[in-house]
Amino acid sequence: MINTEDILETINMIRQENLDIRTITMGISLLDCVSEDENRLCDKIYDKITKQAKDLVKTGEAIEKDYGVPIVNKRVSVTPISLVGGAISPEGYIKVAHTLERAAQNLGINFIGGFSALVHKGITPAERNMISVIPEVLAETNLVCSSVNVATTKAGINMDAIKLMGGIIKRAAYLTRDNNSIGCAKLVVFANVPEDNPFMAGAFHGVGEPDSVINVGVSGPGVVSSAIKRAGDCDLSTLADIIKKTAFKITRVGQLVASEASSRLGVPFGIVDLSLAPTPAIGDSVADILEEMGLESCGTHGTTAALAMLNDAVKKGGVMASSHVGGLSGAFIPVSEDRGMISAVERGALSIEKLEAMTAVCSVGLDMIAVPGDTDEAVICGIIADEISIGVANTKTTAVRVIPAYGKTVGDRVDFGGLLGYAPIIKLSEYSPSKFISRGGRIPAPIHSLKN
Repeated sequence: MINTEDILETINMIRQENLDIRTITMGISLLDCVSEDENRLCDKIYDKITKQAKDLVKTGEAIEKDYGVPIVNKRVSVTPISLVGGAISPEGYIKVAHTLERAAQNLGINFIGGFSALVHKGITPAERNMISVIPEVLAETNLVCSSVNVATTKAGINMDAIKLMGGIIKRAAYLTRDNNSIGCAKLVVFANVPEDNPFMAGAFHGVGEPDSVINVGVSGPGVVSSAIKRAGDCDLSTLADIIKKTAFKITRVGQLVASEASSRLGVPFGIVDLSLAPTPAIGDSVADILEEMGLESCGTHGTTAALAMLNDAVKKGGVMASSHVGGLSGAFIPVSEDRGMISAVERGALSIEKLEAMTAVCSVGLDMIAVPGDTDEAVICGIIADEISIGVANTKTTAVRVIPAYGKTVGDRVDFGGLLGYAPIIKLSEYSPSKFISRGGRIPAPIHSLKN
C-alpha cells in the first residue's frame, strides 16, 4: 500500500534537496561490428548505436514526466574501442571516435563512453594505436569520453601504461588549452575498472555484458545532508542508521526508474549505481554531509573516518533497495563538482594528500583535480601510481581524473561550466618521482590476490 507520507517525502527530496537520477546509461556491445575495413567498421558502429538507443532520450523524458523524477543525463557506453578496432591505424581510431561523436549527436545524448583500453597486464599494438590518439580525440570531439585501465589486484600495476598515460594527459591538456584543458576532464585512468559503470567519463560496456543493457546512476547528497541535520545531536550508531535508511529511499527511486526504462525500451535491466554524486549546486555536496556530521571543515582530521562511515552506510542501505547494485556505488569526491570540496581546498583545509587518504574508503579516487599546467609528466605519473596502488592493495576500484590546466598555477582557478563546475589549482609536492617512474615494468600483484 502506498504511504502518503512517503510520497510527500520523496517530493520534498526532489524539490528541496536536489534528489535526481543522475544518468540513464544504455550499454551497447560493438563486438558484432568488427571489420578489417575501417570505413565498414565505422558504418556498423554508427548503425548499431543509433538503432539500439534511438528511443533512449525520448523514454527518459517520458519517465521524468510520468513520475516527476528529474533524469539529468541520458548516455551511452560501448565496448572498449581497442577491442573492436583491432589492427586499424591511429588515424582509423580517430575516425571511429568521430563516428561515436556523430552517433551521440544524432541521439541527443549527453556523453558516449567507451573510447577505452584495458592494459593492466600489457599493451597490444592495437591498444597502443588507440591510446596514442586519445588527446586528438578529446580535442576534436565534445561528447566522447575515454578511459584506460592500468591495473588490477590480480595482475598488479602496469607502470609502462602509467608512464604512457602521463604523456597522454599532458598532451590532452595542451590540445584543449584554449578551453581550460577540458579534454582531461573526459579521460580517466583506472584500477579494477567495473564493466557496468553508468557514470562518465569512465563508463564502458564490458565484454561480459549482454548485447545491450540499462544501467542507472542515482544521486542525493542533499537528501543525506538534510536527514543528518534533522537528526540533531545523536550518536554515530544512530547517525549511520539514518544514513542507511535515507540511502534506501534514494536507491528505491533509482530502482523504479531503471525498471521502467528497461521495460519501455525492451532492454535488460543491468544495475543501479547508488553513488552519492555531487554537483556544484548549493546543498548538493558530499563535503557538506561530512561537515554536517560534525567536522569544522572537510579535510580536517577525522574526515577519512567520517567518509568511511558515510560510504559504508550508503552501501548497506542501497543494496537492500535494488535487486542489482553495481558500478561504483558509494560517495564520490570530485573536487570541481562539489562546492563544499572547492571551498575546503580554497581555505587550505583540503590537500591532495588528504584527498588521496579519503579515496581509500570511498568510491573512485582523485577526481576532477586541477593542478598547475606546467606539472611534469613524471609527477602526473606519480599521482596516478599512488592512487592506483590504493585500489590494487584494497581490492577496490580507484581512478584518477587530473587536469594540468595549461597556463594556470597555484592560486588560480579553472572553470569548466555545467556539472563539471570549477576548481582551484591544487598545490603538489616539489619533489620528483621521475627515476622511480622511468624504471617501467610491472609492480607485482599483492600477496592477497592469490585466492584461487
